[in-house]
Amino acid sequence: MGYRVRRRHELLRRRHRREKIKKLKKKLAAAAKAEREKLIAKIHRISPFEPVPEK
Repeated sequence: MGYRVRRRHELLRRRHRREKIKKLKKKLAAAAKAEREKLIAKIHRISPFEPVPEK
């Protein structure tokens, strides 16, 4: 019984992270140089192995 609840939380956390990464990448596409560095750092903090587009 506990497995299902824990798994559900894991899935929700993963989906939320994916949506957040998508939103940050959209901001990254329109960002200036200084803001771009901050956004890249934030993406790496949220998901370290997420590839970041060069531009």
